[in-house]
Amino acid sequence: MSRAHMLSRFLASDPAWNGRFFTGVLTTGVYCLPSCRARKPRAENIRFFPSCDAARSAGLRPCLKCHPDDFARGADPVLESIEALVAEVRADPGRFRDAGSVVRRSGFGTTRCFELFRQHYHATPADLLLRAKVDAATRLLVGCDSPLADVALSAGFESLSVFHEHFRSHNGMTPTAYRGLRSEVAFAVDLPTGYPLPHLLRTLGRDPQSVTERLAGAFYETAAKLDGVPALMRIHFARGRAEVSLGGAAAAGPSQRIAAHRLVAGLLGLDQDAAAFARLARRLGVARLVSGRAGLRLSRTPGVWDGLLWSIIGQQINFSFACLLKRRLVENTGTPLPGGLFSLPAPAAVARLEPSDLRPWQYSRQKAEYLVGAARLVAEGKLDLAALPSMSATRAERTLLAVRGLGPWSVNYLMMRSLGFADCVPIGDTGVTSGLQALFRLEERPDSDATRRLMSVFSPHRSLATAHLWQINRPPP
Repeated sequence: MSRAHMLSRFLASDPAWNGRFFTGVLTTGVYCLPSCRARKPRAENIRFFPSCDAARSAGLRPCLKCHPDDFARGADPVLESIEALVAEVRADPGRFRDAGSVVRRSGFGTTRCFELFRQHYHATPADLLLRAKVDAATRLLVGCDSPLADVALSAGFESLSVFHEHFRSHNGMTPTAYRGLRSEVAFAVDLPTGYPLPHLLRTLGRDPQSVTERLAGAFYETAAKLDGVPALMRIHFARGRAEVSLGGAAAAGPSQRIAAHRLVAGLLGLDQDAAAFARLARRLGVARLVSGRAGLRLSRTPGVWDGLLWSIIGQQINFSFACLLKRRLVENTGTPLPGGLFSLPAPAAVARLEPSDLRPWQYSRQKAEYLVGAARLVAEGKLDLAALPSMSATRAERTLLAVRGLGPWSVNYLMMRSLGFADCVPIGDTGVTSGLQALFRLEERPDSDATRRLMSVFSPHRSLATAHLWQINRPPP
């Protein structure tokens, strides 16, 4: 690595180079990770070192902001303390009256605590506490027959009216209707006010030849696995609602209906703060980014496995060819359901293949190896997909980057579309770069470093910014 290259990575705060070299600042006497967000020094005051030991031998001390020694030995005590706190909040949100109590429990100052929550969970302490309270209430509603007031109090809500408001916002139905999932075969989820349904329908129908989903007007069908059971889920979008029914064995089980509701809520992006992003865009002077679709949300994949498959299959090829490759995999290894659709193959089914088995389906050697390798990690329990959504964004990113075949684009795509993290950027995505070029009227598409800089203004809503940038060069649906 040349000095010029290391300097460029340091000035770009590129986390991909953490551990490959360390940066010493002679004027302050500290050494840092390349990704350190502290104020950048003058180039003549910078030295580079291959290890922490080498930096210490030069008389430098570790940075208190990025903790390079912890990174070098694989420890991250600050992250671990925040993760432990979040686990406490999620286990018993009723113990925490408000965000202030979360901050006090953290042991950090208010500004530092908010910074760490944004960095590691893409949320404020208040956002995360509210989500924990709603999740606790959903568990109580299906697990007991207590009155709603008792459920609200146990989950940590101060009043029944506040409970109803937030529960309905996050779940698209009242607490009473949600409890009804234990017995009702069909259910409906309300769309948020101003929801741009045509954009969602265009997304759902983007592959007219798909064998896992089908869109006809306002009717959508998808083959899904609900709590492990293959099922045909039908959604009719009408009267400002998504009316859901299930076919097959899944219709008889409450756990499958609860899983179906979770899938639909993710499909609609109900947990995303579209209004806050629209306000941010207007405040930045780029209202045209949200014009005509201020309520746009990022539609979540049905599951993490779905997202993992697509993030590998869709790498570095055009969309139509990626759809073809996915169809061939599903037709040969998936589960057929009545009506002609297939549910996705289980990880174990893909893990039983050899990479050479995928070559007749036009998979490249490398893509086939990546796909089968990832499936085997999941099937062998070395990659726990079910655990990823509850991890911190930092932990999830590190876990996924360790998987062969997953780079920054794949990992960020998976984190925002399958895990629901709010502040991700799929670096290198052509839709993002062409969208930025159009939005800021640039002469050419921005490179990776310029993309990071331009997208930084949209933090902590960069996932929603990505969704809008994907649409900016397309005609309205």
